Amino acid sequence: MPPNKNGPNSLPDVVDAATRSRMMSGIRGKDTQPEMIVRRGLHSRGFRFRLHDKRLPGSPDLVFPGRRAVIFVHGCFWHGHSCHLFRMPATRQEFWCSKIEGNTARDKVVEATLVADGWRVLTIWECALKGRERLPVDTVLDRAAAWLVAGPGPETIAGGANGAV
Repeated sequence: MPPNKNGPNSLPDVVDAATRSRMMSGIRGKDTQPEMIVRRGLHSRGFRFRLHDKRLPGSPDLVFPGRRAVIFVHGCFWHGHSCHLFRMPATRQEFWCSKIEGNTARDKVVEATLVADGWRVLTIWECALKGRERLPVDTVLDRAAAWLVAGPGPETIAGGANGAV
């Protein structure tokens, strides 16, 4: 087991650096389980979309050009959501704080740019679809569908009692 370099109160990593690196490189940024739930659900409700359009800032997960709408399906850990699914790692805290703060700052810039260009933005957080505070899948999909049809500007769907942040 690698030595603990982060002080007496933090736990060491349970795997060596090479194994951790391999594990982290296997984490996907596209086609995640929450994203697939949203894609399949909206498609079955009759919505057609493009995936990960690189011409738009942030390459939104789902793009609805005719509706001038985009949907991001954010992982709570990677995007620093303040829910029960996010927990800052005990090791390499400086790295992780910097990484997650950078992701959060980039998300804000991307959303502001899209809104300024006339796009409507919906963010669906992972905790809306999994974890102890998840919402029923049909509720998430119905809210997303209603937003696509008549929703105003930026909106968020998250887990918890009210389902919004």
